[in-house]
Amino acid sequence: MRPLGGKPRGAAEALIIPAGALAVSLILFGIFVAFAGANPLAVYRTIYRGAFGSWFSWQNTLQRAAPLMLTALCTALPAQVGLIVIGGEGALVIGAVATVAMAAVLPGVPPPAVVAAMLLAGMGAGGLWIALAGGLRHYRGVNETISSLLLNYIAIALMNHLVTGPMRDPAIVHRPSSWHVGEPNMIGLIPGMDVHWGLVFGVVACAVTWVLMEHTVFGFGARVVGGNTRAARIAGLSVGRLALITCFIAGAAAGLAGMTEIAAVHGRASSSLVAGYGYTGILVAFLARQNPLAVIPVAILLGGIEASGGLMQRWHDLPDATVLVVRGIIFLVILASEPLYGRFRIFQQRTA
Repeated sequence: MRPLGGKPRGAAEALIIPAGALAVSLILFGIFVAFAGANPLAVYRTIYRGAFGSWFSWQNTLQRAAPLMLTALCTALPAQVGLIVIGGEGALVIGAVATVAMAAVLPGVPPPAVVAAMLLAGMGAGGLWIALAGGLRHYRGVNETISSLLLNYIAIALMNHLVTGPMRDPAIVHRPSSWHVGEPNMIGLIPGMDVHWGLVFGVVACAVTWVLMEHTVFGFGARVVGGNTRAARIAGLSVGRLALITCFIAGAAAGLAGMTEIAAVHGRASSSLVAGYGYTGILVAFLARQNPLAVIPVAILLGGIEASGGLMQRWHDLPDATVLVVRGIIFLVILASEPLYGRFRIFQQRTA
């Protein structure tokens, strides 16, 4: 058998260790389910059926995976420059609010133009929101993990203020909500599927950012900064510019998720936007090893687990929080597996 070398070794390590961590997570979850009085094997079958067992299940999974791809990029891309950003939830919310605001100031404008403006508004607002965390880190030394987490709460509080005050639609009485963007401005579903266009946006965004980071001068510079900031400065790279641009692109991806949630699902901003997509995106990014292409299958996997939550509750009498337990176990095991990278000789590149 020919030994692995170079990039194949790294790719194998990046695939096998997360896969092993996922397997361990499922075993631990099975133990939890057993203590809860359910049959672990039956629960695993239910998860599979709810996620991938039929075309309806597949569409439900893809629908949930779409925003996860975009919010995962909000964590995966800044990691390329050595930043741990967890502000996808806030960027999604801000992007959604900006989308509604843009639609409100363009009455009577043709729908294609409004959709394009909403797209730019959502991405721009989300990009600036995460760039703020990057700027605080670069210019003031504020830890980006803490600042991006706090920005999540600020974004949600700002949305709640707007939908209960200046942007509230008085016709909606059961839940404070903003004005509707208008049915002509909704982007609808992919033809032949019960999945909105956010899935296409997510796949394209992952592919484009992978090319950007792996096959451009900008991406090479960003990865140099992430590998060794001091060496990057000595080499003459503009560390601050690279970090801020990367954070803006990352936030724009999450803002795009907010735009699609408005223009394809909800139609208006409300508390229903705070569905935890940004936090699940963090798990997707870590499980994908910060690789934009790997984000796609991982988001589909996590989206499938999310989609099966209702079935686990109905068929096995498990609480709603069961899905949260699965996510928490996977996240902890993924973090625990980090020290394993570079420890196995089979994955190490041989030198002459």
